[in-house]
Amino acid sequence: MSEWREVKMEELASEEPGSIAIGPFGSRMKSDVYTESGVPVIRGTNIASSRAWKNDWVFVSDDFADGLPNCNAREGDLVFPHRGSIGEIAIIPGDKPRYMISTSLMKFRPNPEKVSSLFLFYYFRSATGRAEIMRYSSQVGTPGIGQPLSSLRQFRVPVPPRLEQERIAGMLSALDDKIELNRRMNETLDAMARTIFDDWFVDFGPTRANAGGREPYLDSEIWKLFPDALDDEDRPVGWTTYALCDLAHHHRATVSPSAEPDSIFEHYSLPAYDAGSEPKLDAGETIKSNKTVVPEGAVLLSKLNPEIERVWLPNAKGKLPQVASTEFLAYTPVAPVTRSTLFCLFKSPAFRTEMAAMVTGTSKSHQRVSPKALLSREVLNADPRLFAVFDNVTRSFVDRILANRLEAGALAQTRDLLLPRLMSGEIRLREAEKAVEAVA
Repeated sequence: MSEWREVKMEELASEEPGSIAIGPFGSRMKSDVYTESGVPVIRGTNIASSRAWKNDWVFVSDDFADGLPNCNAREGDLVFPHRGSIGEIAIIPGDKPRYMISTSLMKFRPNPEKVSSLFLFYYFRSATGRAEIMRYSSQVGTPGIGQPLSSLRQFRVPVPPRLEQERIAGMLSALDDKIELNRRMNETLDAMARTIFDDWFVDFGPTRANAGGREPYLDSEIWKLFPDALDDEDRPVGWTTYALCDLAHHHRATVSPSAEPDSIFEHYSLPAYDAGSEPKLDAGETIKSNKTVVPEGAVLLSKLNPEIERVWLPNAKGKLPQVASTEFLAYTPVAPVTRSTLFCLFKSPAFRTEMAAMVTGTSKSHQRVSPKALLSREVLNADPRLFAVFDNVTRSFVDRILANRLEAGALAQTRDLLLPRLMSGEIRLREAEKAVEAVA
């Protein structure tokens, strides 16, 4: 740490005009200035817990953005909320010429000769960096920073030599890149499995091709399992209509984790799903309400607000007990149905439309589907011989999704362990590199 020095953010800012800036006043950034396309506007809801963005975008025209040059953000700039989600941070990627910050945000443009943007980003992602931001915030009413720009200038940062900044940021960035690669790979695998499911069981593609005399596009042994005609209800002739209770068993057993305060539970909660579909490891004493026991080989389906897709494949059973929010319904397949079939069924747009039509509750944010009504709902048309075939085709996708998620979880744990120690100089780079090599 002898070569590290603590400096204020204003000492690290670019000398360009507007390098430290606040978003436009609310009267300048009303919804009526939004356009169909153009310059993307960063709002607090777009800032995620990683370098990636989240949620939907709004846009403004180039002319509007040109009129507020200090509110323009480009690659390497850092963005901080000064109202609402205090303590969060985003770094601007190089995928677009520019972004624009919204009313509740601040922008900081570093001087690249003095400090690495990525180093600053990871510092403020650490507990120490977040605590530095929170020193200037008020939690009374809506969380906020009272004097945003003067506070941002005063944030203090421990800064090592420039080369060491690059190495620290590069190591943490490489872990994030691998986590992001696994996430994107899982999106692709998920889409592949869903495409096959929808083609076979929703759109009846092979049956329609047979009926129209078109060439087969599947293996001949699979192709011959599909009929060559549709009935009067536009379903494959001879296929069975299944209610969910024919396909899955609903597990209702619950447990009170607080009765085992010192035990660690693998906790499948709604916030954990929304944060990246990785269960949290929580002590029993911190879990205050009853939870659903997760059975081996389950698929979890949220009954809350079904327009939001929340379908979860729990990890293979390990040493830790697995529990889920009671907002998740825990299902296991009834033979000959398989886990991959249930997973794809629950993600199918047709199934989700059925769920959305069944909600009860007047509050838009707390609409639920009755588990009993869902079990009795007809949800699938199929030939039972196809369940095993579908599993043979898609099981490797599902297995890879689980493996990628476990690896991403291990990488994230390593990153989160190293982050505060690297940012404080407590651990040497070579020690950190060995820890990364053990999981990469």
